[in-house]
Amino acid sequence: MAGTLRKILFFVLLLGVAFVAYEFMIKKANSELANRKMQLQTKLTKLAEFEKATAAADDLTKQLEQLQQAIGFFESKLPPTSEIHKVLEQVTLIAQKQGLKPKTIKTLRRKDNSGYVEQPLKMQLEGNFNSFYSFLLELEKLPRIMKMRELKLDKQKQIEGKIAADFVVSIFFQNMT
Repeated sequence: MAGTLRKILFFVLLLGVAFVAYEFMIKKANSELANRKMQLQTKLTKLAEFEKATAAADDLTKQLEQLQQAIGFFESKLPPTSEIHKVLEQVTLIAQKQGLKPKTIKTLRRKDNSGYVEQPLKMQLEGNFNSFYSFLLELEKLPRIMKMRELKLDKQKQIEGKIAADFVVSIFFQNMT
């Protein structure tokens, strides 16, 4: 019987050691492991947020580069202000080449904007409607930014197809100030 008691006592002692080991070692290790997993998950979430922010920053960088290219393109279409006489000469030559008779060409008050200058020209031309249409097509082909405004066409009653055109064309230049 002493052997059985010894076995039971040994078994209870083993159970006690297992319980104490669980309470003071394994439970503590499990809670530490859970804390570390939670910290790791928090860091992974932050990392994912940073990756999204980095991707967004990359997209913004690409968009900025595209905008800079677009600005460069439009600036290349804007000649310096000192070339206004050349543009005026080109417009006059195109009108004469198309058989239009320039009645008046006046420069109106220029408008200074940030980055560019708008120089409006008031023009009055006479000639054939088809020639005027060809004149407009040639203006459109010029390698600069222009805007047609206040177009008024009057049909001449004496000659079929002859018109008088009164319009303002704005030519855009770089603001060199």
